[in-house]
Amino acid sequence: MTFPQQFTHEDQAAVGRHFAGTKRYQPTSHSKQLEESTTIRRPFKTDAPVKDGPRSNKEIRSLRVQLIDAEGVNHGSIPTEQALRMAEELGLDLVEISPNAEPPVCKILDLGKLKYSTQKKAAEARKKQKIIEIKEIKMRPNIDTHDYDVKMRAMNRFFEEGDKVKVTLKFRGREMAHQELGMKLLLQVKEDTTAIAKVEAEPKLEGRQMMMVLAPR
Repeated sequence: MTFPQQFTHEDQAAVGRHFAGTKRYQPTSHSKQLEESTTIRRPFKTDAPVKDGPRSNKEIRSLRVQLIDAEGVNHGSIPTEQALRMAEELGLDLVEISPNAEPPVCKILDLGKLKYSTQKKAAEARKKQKIIEIKEIKMRPNIDTHDYDVKMRAMNRFFEEGDKVKVTLKFRGREMAHQELGMKLLLQVKEDTTAIAKVEAEPKLEGRQMMMVLAPR
């Protein structure tokens, strides 16, 4: 190192001691490893939403379609752009009704009315779906005639509604010694309902209860 002439020996020695104590930054092996292992993460890309219902208008990707017009006339295979113009002139939509055909079959119709009709049919189908329930009729082995008739009327109503019926007899105290009375009663129920119901589970004893399951025919 060269010093100006006005620097004394003491100044030169002080500067030398200063630079002797100064260290240059040297990257460590750990910092090099971090730099090498650092990668740039790309932003997360979500999947495109799935379309509900048929493709329509500009969503139709095929260059040609087999067109059925609003009157039901089949125009055969024509360019998609031509089919779109025909639909626009009528103020209607071009809807793909058979996408797997070659070319896809499209029809000119009112897409709003189609969606409404589809939703209405689905709602009606849900209403018609019957959820079968299992109703329970409880009896005593020594049930009297009046109570038996009341129970049977309720049972018949359940069968008419399409539900199953579980007939349960509960034995109390010394009644357990006369289980044959319970079996006789269940067989009577079976005979009285044979025209409208069938036995799904034969009479069986579980603990202090005897049960039988009937289903509508």
